[in-house]
Amino acid sequence: MPRFATCLLVLLALLPFAGHAGTPAHRPIVIGYVMDGATLPPIDARKLDAINFAFAHVDPRHEIFLRGDTASTALAGLNALKSDNPDLKLLLSVGGWGSGNFSEAAASDTTRATFAESAARLIVQHRLDGIDIDWEYPTLPGPGIGHSPADRDNFTRLLQAVRARLDTLGNADGRHYLLTIAAADGEAARGLDLSRIMPLLDWINLMTYDFFGSLTATTGHHAALGKSASAPADARTTMAAVDEFLAGGVPPAKLNVGAAFYGRKFVRVQRANQGLHQAYGEHAAFLSWRDLQAGYVDRNGYVRHWDKDAQAAWLWNETEGSFVTYEDPQALRAKAALVRERGLGGVMYWEHRQDDGTLLDALRDGLYRP
Repeated sequence: MPRFATCLLVLLALLPFAGHAGTPAHRPIVIGYVMDGATLPPIDARKLDAINFAFAHVDPRHEIFLRGDTASTALAGLNALKSDNPDLKLLLSVGGWGSGNFSEAAASDTTRATFAESAARLIVQHRLDGIDIDWEYPTLPGPGIGHSPADRDNFTRLLQAVRARLDTLGNADGRHYLLTIAAADGEAARGLDLSRIMPLLDWINLMTYDFFGSLTATTGHHAALGKSASAPADARTTMAAVDEFLAGGVPPAKLNVGAAFYGRKFVRVQRANQGLHQAYGEHAAFLSWRDLQAGYVDRNGYVRHWDKDAQAAWLWNETEGSFVTYEDPQALRAKAALVRERGLGGVMYWEHRQDDGTLLDALRDGLYRP
């Protein structure tokens, strides 16, 4: 058979598997963070691919530990969800904002080995599928945490130690244990040597939220997809964060965008532009989606607005001068569409207890409906 005919037949055979524009070559995943508590929230395991249980911490001896009396029971309850979805993955998330002792644990071969061994021990003890490391952030100061310019290299070495220990454990068990991290863009990403850590990681959960808050000079969309027309030149967005990590060599399928199931409330806001990108007196509250539906969205003087450039909603109370930035179903479908269009890994969200099911369903609708 002539070569061109053979090539044509191969091409025709592959056509049924070729995705159209906007359809990734893989099925996007959904990852939900679930915080510890006296009881677990309702969880439909069939709607999730992975659960990150939050949080474990690092002690001064460089070991990962579970804080509180409810964590072990909660992990057992989360493992029980696998009866409804045998493919569900359960990871232990270590760290979070203000959680320290990472810099010290990463500082030497000995301390890294101790950290990695504790990770393996917890995986076996609680029948976990992997570890998610949420060090916020290598090389940067934080509330009561240590940091060092050496963190960038040491974080790579810490991940190497954990990956090697999990591989040893997996070789004995005949399985692969997941190793993931949470990360943020801009200054927070400077402590990540992406080219060296990506071969070690199964994916990165990109925290594409908290762009505006108590540390910013004005109000704004805290989880915007794109850049608002009135935003400052250096405004952070989900699109910019994704572009930054892809340019750093992260494979698209290993990058998950973050969704916020909560909003931020600002008070004593200047009244121009319905409060958007205005100076404010105080960042007053975090509000769950449940809170927003019950008392804010088109209620009690709060009027919903939509920013087509940012693909983000906000609430404005003219009488009180109060501004609320949040993600609603329309915004989350737009984020899901970005995942499909760019061939990204999927979406992770913070945090499951804050939703009544509406936002998770909106994400899934955006990810899986043609």
